[in-house]
Amino acid sequence: MGVLKEFQEFAVKGNVVDMAVGIIIGGAFGTIVKSLVSDVIMPPIGLALGGVDFSDLFINLTDIQYDSLSAANEAGAPVIAYGSFINNIISFVIVAFAVFLLIKGINSLKKKQEEALAEAPAPPRSEVLLEEIRDALKARA
Repeated sequence: MGVLKEFQEFAVKGNVVDMAVGIIIGGAFGTIVKSLVSDVIMPPIGLALGGVDFSDLFINLTDIQYDSLSAANEAGAPVIAYGSFINNIISFVIVAFAVFLLIKGINSLKKKQEEALAEAPAPPRSEVLLEEIRDALKARA
């Protein structure tokens, strides 16, 4: 029964909830990045490289010729789909850069918050004088 109670305490803590929210948002963010890469970034790059569609680049491992990757996949032919791999690498770089910017922003905010706490305003001169008087009275007594 102790293990069940420990698990309940663990699951109710904010760490598990935060992790679940992060996973859900990360999945949605991955979908957005995949669309950004395949629908926005790759078409101009392909056009600049002479109309190449990276998602359709593949190496056929058989002697039969296929016009496209989808035709090879439909036929069940073994292929190396390196174009999809290139798209995934670009997606990863974009996600990694976005996470880097997010962490950099969070660290910047933490640094500002720590500096604000470290630079507490000096007490008014009257309070300093009152403290000195108090200390002097304690020393006399």
